[in-house]
Amino acid sequence: MADLLTDAEFDKFRKLIYDQSGITFSATNRSILDSRLKEQLREKQLATIDEYYKLITSDKEEMKKMLDSVTTNLTRFFRNQPHFDALVNYVLPHIIEQKRKTGDHTINIWSAGCSTGEEPYTLAMILCDVLPPPYKFHITASDISLKSLMVGQQGFYPDSRITGIPQKYLDRFFKKTDKGYQATQELMSHIKFDYHNLRNDSGVRNLDVVFCRNVLIYFDEPAQKAVIDRFYNSMAPHSYLFIGHSESLFGMETKFEFLKTTWACLYQKNLG
Repeated sequence: MADLLTDAEFDKFRKLIYDQSGITFSATNRSILDSRLKEQLREKQLATIDEYYKLITSDKEEMKKMLDSVTTNLTRFFRNQPHFDALVNYVLPHIIEQKRKTGDHTINIWSAGCSTGEEPYTLAMILCDVLPPPYKFHITASDISLKSLMVGQQGFYPDSRITGIPQKYLDRFFKKTDKGYQATQELMSHIKFDYHNLRNDSGVRNLDVVFCRNVLIYFDEPAQKAVIDRFYNSMAPHSYLFIGHSESLFGMETKFEFLKTTWACLYQKNLG
């Protein structure tokens, strides 16, 4: 099948997507962009790519749908278990130690690029299980994909998607139905799903933990640094950042400190 985009059109869409989201398309993943845009033309019943470009640049909602269509949403429950081990065994004890000094009993977590919700639900299950009273927690789960956020908000997963959830958590936090598993209201009450483009400041502050895993790989270095700096500004004085195991801040000028624990490597914001 012939390419949809000419070189000039590819450059035009690539620049638009980068300016709007920070996501980078190169020659190596050009075919992905081409196929996703073909799907959009069929869906909108448009004859030319130029018509589609005019549509998305004149309608904010259509722009959101386009960005949704070109993102890749690959996730699963308890993905990269060592990160959660580090959270339980190192990060939470240190956060609680700091909060004990101030009398603050709420732990605020951001799951950025949460896709269909497996990561924030994993975090919620763990914290419900291990967080001692009187401490409570709140998770903000965000993504650029509206379709993915809707799945997360519904909290329903078919049988094939619940692989990896320990049986004790599955029994406690999910109800079996004919077609899959539904998250309980107890679990869902800890999570707020919200649309957010990492190109912009979320406006959230005093976060204790940020998970942003396997998202930075879609950005070039300037966009990565801008995202990391915004994370830093949104986080509390003693807080922790988890990124994907194939991602790194090495060579990037940031204020985060690299932290190697017994369980996993992560980054910390440590003021005072």
